[in-house]
Order: sequence, then structure tokens, then C-alpha cells
Amino acid sequence: MLRIAVIGSMNVDLVSRVPRFLLPGETLTGLSFQVFPGGKGGNQAVAASRLLPEVMMLGKLGDDQNGALYRRVLVESAIDGACVETVPGVNNGTTVIEVAADSGNNRIIYFPGANLLVDRTQIDQYWNRLLSCDVFLMQLEIPLETVAYAAQKLHEAGKTVILDPAPAVPLPGELLHHVDYITPNEVELAVLSGLEAGSPDRLARAGKKLVQMGARAVIAKAGTDGAYLFRGDEVIHAPGFRVAAVDTTAAGDSFNAGFAAGLCRGMAEPDALRFANAVGALSTLGLGAQGAMPEYGAVTKFLNEQKKGKQQ
Repeated sequence: MLRIAVIGSMNVDLVSRVPRFLLPGETLTGLSFQVFPGGKGGNQAVAASRLLPEVMMLGKLGDDQNGALYRRVLVESAIDGACVETVPGVNNGTTVIEVAADSGNNRIIYFPGANLLVDRTQIDQYWNRLLSCDVFLMQLEIPLETVAYAAQKLHEAGKTVILDPAPAVPLPGELLHHVDYITPNEVELAVLSGLEAGSPDRLARAGKKLVQMGARAVIAKAGTDGAYLFRGDEVIHAPGFRVAAVDTTAAGDSFNAGFAAGLCRGMAEPDALRFANAVGALSTLGLGAQGAMPEYGAVTKFLNEQKKGKQQ
């Protein structure tokens, strides 16, 4: 079985659940407040670790209590943290998340902290360890130049690179070419392509435009509509799954981990997309970024139940 490595951010999420999204200048009484480990890199590593063994993480933690909390998360999740460094005198990455109880949707404020210090030197220092892995997950919560540097080196080494372009910023064509799969949601796809992506037709135009800009393959995450893969003239659509979502935080991270795990388990792209959709859907059934991320057995059971339901 192939191995996954994640290069990216690790944050601690401060989550407040509210009746609905606040209006400007408004104060609402929160329904709950909790602290969770998060960050797109850490989320993808934890999600992947529940789907297959021997996941590796590269990133930086602060030397505060939040950094110590995250170090425990890595150990408890059996994630190889040998490439994770703790930076003295620097705060850990932190996010403040508002979750609306009426929809399950979220709003997020991000403070990068130690994540901004993940650099080329760290990639080079642990390069030989990284080469023991096969599929690499990256995001944009660490410096873009580090992402571009790592993607180029990994591409030249023949590794599979999956980039979650969040937070969305315009990307150079060279980086797009060094990434095997770029996985924007509809908002991120609009930012990257410069085209609206609010319907299937618009999504297709924006996805194909991003391919023309240099992307090797685009996987557009479309929520309950599932996911679309665009490569040249090829289009693959994997329908989504409707579940009673409690919290959509990290659903996209879970999707990316699911797709990577599917590839590592030898699935063809359509099957890996369907597997990823199931992982993303199941991850929304509990509160917090990592708490509801499913184990491999739960995903396969869910998919089998969905298949039986269609046959009846």
C-alpha cells in the first residue's frame, strides 16, 4: 500500500456554535464553545490516518499550550511527526470559527503563527524522509513559496501531489503544472479561474479554464453535488451524498484525504472520487474539524449501504 505525507498547517480551532450567522454589530448568545485541533494540514493528516496507516506530517508548531496539544494529537493519531518542528517563542496557528446551527455552515478567521515559518530549509532537511512517501497533500496556509518549492521537487521525484488551494489566491502556472490534482471548492475555483462557478455549466467552464492555465487536473468540490474532475477534454462526475450535516468544518480536508487514500489503496479515479465524497459527507456528522472524521471501515459500510439503497 502507498503512503501519504502531508505538508502544511496545524492550528487549534476555537469554535463557537451560534443560532445563526451574526449581522454586523450584533451580539448573540452562543450555544456552545469548544477547542479543537484543526488547520488544513493537520486535518488532512488526521483524516488520512483514519483511512490507512503510516501517515507522515511536516509542519511547525508553536511552543505554547496549543502547540503541545497538537503534538499529543499527532501521537494519539499514530501520525509520524518526526518532520514536525516546535518553534521557540512563537504562538501556534489559531482559527476562530463560527458555526451556524440553522445550516451547519461556518465562517473562519485564521491566525497563521508558526505555520508561516515552514520553509524550504525544512523541506530540504527532511527530504530523505519525505521520499519514503508516495502521495503528498498540501494547502496554502503555509508560505506559497514553500508550497511551490516542495511541489516542484516532489514532481521531479515522480511523486503524486494534491493541492488544496485554500485560502484561495492566484497561483503561478508553474505551480499548477507541478501539481497532479488541484482541488478547489466553488468559491476557490472562481478566484483561481476568474470565472463564476455557481452552477454545473459555470463550474465546467471555470474548471476547464484552470486546466488551460496550466493545471494538470482539476477536482472541483461542489458540496452535495459531489465532485467533478477536469483534465483536457475529460470530465468525471462523482455525485455527492446527502446527510444531516451538523458541522461542515474540514469537510473539504476530509475529501482530500479520502481521495489520496483511495489512490493509495489502488482505486481508479472515479472510485477514489466517490470514496472521497463519502469521507467528506461523514465528516460533517459531528462538531469540530477532526472529531467526526471516519475510519476506513465506516466509509466502506456507508458506501455499501448507499449501493444497496439504490438497488432496492
